[in-house]
Amino acid sequence: MKYDLQGKRFARLTVLGRADKVSSNGNIYWLCRCVCGKMIEADSYRLRTGNVKSCGCLRKEKAAQTIRKNAATAEQIGNSNAFKDRNGNPVQAVNIGARNTSGVIGVSFDHPSQKWVARMMHKGDLVLNATFLDFEEAVEARRRVEHKYLKNLSRTN
Repeated sequence: MKYDLQGKRFARLTVLGRADKVSSNGNIYWLCRCVCGKMIEADSYRLRTGNVKSCGCLRKEKAAQTIRKNAATAEQIGNSNAFKDRNGNPVQAVNIGARNTSGVIGVSFDHPSQKWVARMMHKGDLVLNATFLDFEEAVEARRRVEHKYLKNLSRTN
């Protein structure tokens, strides 16, 4: 063993001992305790180079700080209606995103299968996930489900 890391501290992680695991490139894994109390196994090289600093709690904290620094987001924190349109529909179900290439919300082309896919989530449940050979059929399936689950939908796309 080239490096004995037992007892050493790396950022938020304290190395407790060697884990029963070796990476595909031969690096030893170490059992570590994070300052938050969670236990993880981390690759020796990634510990020593600072690529692993915590169990993931540090990333979550930094993401939360970044979100709170965004004024537009910060003013909506705690507002349960922030992600709904004026009719109470989830905005992701009624607004076309920047990455949408089909022009229809919830309809996309799956290149591996060469089929159109129509999807829709409602209150955390996938209520539509179907494939179609024809674009218009996928759009019609999406429209039927929208009519069933969304309130007062009046858009024309």
